[in-house]
Amino acid sequence: MIRWKRALSLGFLSWLIPFVISFLGFPIKRINAPLFSTLMTLVVLVTAGVLFGLYFRERAALASEAVLVGVLWLVANLIFDYPMFAYGPMKMDAAKYYSEIGLTYLIFPVFAFFAARLVSGQTKTSATA
Repeated sequence: MIRWKRALSLGFLSWLIPFVISFLGFPIKRINAPLFSTLMTLVVLVTAGVLFGLYFRERAALASEAVLVGVLWLVANLIFDYPMFAYGPMKMDAAKYYSEIGLTYLIFPVFAFFAARLVSGQTKTSATA
């Protein structure tokens, strides 16, 4: 069962942390856009790992719940980004936004699924050993 309060607060952090880091690192984009893109993908991946660790702290990670939380965070990131990129200072059309930023947020449900499967597989292995 999803712990909604924790999922929503961590979902906000899943957007805020990469956003702040991207803002601070934005000068890199002017010098080397591919490097900036790679660094931001790594930031989102590390953020996902840390936040999923916090979400599932003190209990087993179920793949179904992890995917639902990952999808929730994906949607939250798209919603939080929308005003900034549709109307705000970045002004991107939808195609450009999804090709440069939006698809990166698929990291949340994909990472969640495989991490939960890995953990559940290790639990089964250690129980039989």
